[in-house]
Amino acid sequence: MREIFDAELTQLGEDLVAMAGRVHTAIQSAGQALLTADLALAESVIADDIAIDALNRDLDERCVMLLARQQPVATDLRVIISSLRIASSLERMGDLARHVAQTARRRYPDPAVVEPVRAIFETMDQAAVRVADRLVRLLTTRDLSIADSLERDDDLLDEAHAASFAAQLDGTWTGTPQQIVDVTLLARYYERFGDHGVSIAQRIRYLVTGEWVEDGPA
Repeated sequence: MREIFDAELTQLGEDLVAMAGRVHTAIQSAGQALLTADLALAESVIADDIAIDALNRDLDERCVMLLARQQPVATDLRVIISSLRIASSLERMGDLARHVAQTARRRYPDPAVVEPVRAIFETMDQAAVRVADRLVRLLTTRDLSIADSLERDDDLLDEAHAASFAAQLDGTWTGTPQQIVDVTLLARYYERFGDHGVSIAQRIRYLVTGEWVEDGPA
């Protein structure tokens, strides 16, 4: 019976890695669609979010079944509860990528990111893709040095988020009201990629060390 339970826990971990891989692809593709006004790529991100949502629902259901059947304690309980929380954060990251792609689709054939803030969004896109890539590696290896790198990218996304506001308020901004709305929402989406990445890193630290450190968004 224990062997079956261990196999189910292992499968949870593998499914989280697979889900993180899909989120990585979604973030990378959404950013490319945004910066290049690629309508087909934006549509593919929007369509593929259904698969991420389905993975989340399936993982949730299996976690609930494990809790009901096995009544786990100690480390096993931490694994299942953390899996639920991590899957939720990954699902939300997929939603954020969909929001980015939807913005690119709404503005097509025009770019959603105007020139005064393009460099800022290129920086945010690179940081968000790194976060997604590091999440895949963190969930695969549980190497806490990767968690530290995630937090540095989150800091960079926070700084870029602030810079996007500064660019609109420095007296030289000539964008339309709609462009202001787009830039404000897009910057928030990218900033949240970092927040969710840090949340997942916290939970992996908790799994590895057994200690919870509240140093970022839960």
